[in-house]
Amino acid sequence: MLPDRPTKLVPPTLAKMAAWCVCLILVGVVVYFFALIIARLTFVALPVAVALLLTALLYPLTNSLRQAGMRPIYATWVTMLVALAVLAGTGWLVGARASEEFPNLVEQVQATARDVQEWLITGPLHLQQAQITAYVDEVATMVNTQRQAITTTVLSAGAVAFEVLASIVLLLFVTFFLLKDGDRIWSWVLKGFGGVAPRVDRAGRAAWTTLSHYVQGTVAVAAVHGVIMGIVLAGMGVPLWAPLAVLIFFASFIPIVGIFFAGTVATLVTLGAKGLVLALVFLGILIVEQQLENHVLQPLIVGRALNFHPLAIILVLAIGGILAGIAGAAVAVPVAAVIYRALPELRHQQPALPPPPSAHEQGEPASEPGPDRAAAPEADERSADTE
Repeated sequence: MLPDRPTKLVPPTLAKMAAWCVCLILVGVVVYFFALIIARLTFVALPVAVALLLTALLYPLTNSLRQAGMRPIYATWVTMLVALAVLAGTGWLVGARASEEFPNLVEQVQATARDVQEWLITGPLHLQQAQITAYVDEVATMVNTQRQAITTTVLSAGAVAFEVLASIVLLLFVTFFLLKDGDRIWSWVLKGFGGVAPRVDRAGRAAWTTLSHYVQGTVAVAAVHGVIMGIVLAGMGVPLWAPLAVLIFFASFIPIVGIFFAGTVATLVTLGAKGLVLALVFLGILIVEQQLENHVLQPLIVGRALNFHPLAIILVLAIGGILAGIAGAAVAVPVAAVIYRALPELRHQQPALPPPPSAHEQGEPASEPGPDRAAAPEADERSADTE
């Protein structure tokens, strides 16, 4: 009777809530320490995460080359060379356009600044030249004050250049071997799960399908977004339109936050180069195109794979950004989608196979006494109707 006395003193609802709280605390502790481990291994974890995303993007090409009869090693090399050629071509285009159009951008920004200064003097504000000069001097003083901080930041960036290069090398190696031996690596991993290997296999395949759909759909949507905005910028005659289009393309991989940042940069460049009217026109086109993307392209291409509410995406982005900055915000949505799709497969148990049919169900002669031979056809017809 003594062991039952404490349970009788606690209401059943409170006992259930206490049990749930204990489980949630344990899960939170595990997640916290796992996050600490990932934070300590950022040098390895981040390249591996990006390699998984690149593998999901490039694997259809590798698989097509394999199905065409090419050996896995050759198919992987061709895929990697094609990807590197695309990146190199994009970098050359951006660099060439930037070096060619940057002086023109400087001249246009200076002309815009003179126009703004003239409007401030002759316009409705009727500011004095001394006031404008004071404002410019304040901005210059602020820049000079922050020069030391900017210099320190540049030096720190130069100090981590070796780590970035090593991360890129690791990223390329991981991507190469995932493309070449991904199926063999997965089979080797499954051997460590024993009897639950079928569940883990189903969960892994569901997660990989979701990740592939997300990456391929996001690349397609980002490409459409970057091309449209690049055409708009080029049509307006904005300098650096190619680098801005590439920036919009890469920023589209970070939902909501990325396009806000890239759109702000493109709008400011348009404002400095072409003035307020064209900047407002570009901003309006950007907002309309973004709404079409959110309500048409995203649901059709990416939404089916994720099935996430916008509020869930915002919360996931906030958590990822707080935990790991820009990199965390970039991978937060696919990680959440993978977990969301994999957990049901881990919990779901595959139904058992039906038992083999008995001799009587197979229509074989029964060993025990039964109906006579004349009644057998009628019995078979009744059993057939029942089935």
